[in-house]
Amino acid sequence: MLRLNLFLLLAAMICALGVVTSQHKARKLFQELEGEQERARSLDVEWGQLQLELSTWATHPRIEKIARDKLHMHAPEPAKVINVPAGGR
Repeated sequence: MLRLNLFLLLAAMICALGVVTSQHKARKLFQELEGEQERARSLDVEWGQLQLELSTWATHPRIEKIARDKLHMHAPEPAKVINVPAGGR
């Protein structure tokens, strides 16, 4: 009877340690999950900011200003513009 009680006590202790270990692992994994979700949210915010910046860089007035200032381009005079009909004929 004493052996059975000691065996059951040992089994209960092993089960208790297993529960504690699995709960600890679950908490660590949950913390990692929350960290990765926060990182995903910050990357979504950064993506939105980059999309806004991209749309700002590609605006027509900005491109026209760069063409005038840096490339020294200008619109041709209306008399020098030749209209070509569509279709090539």
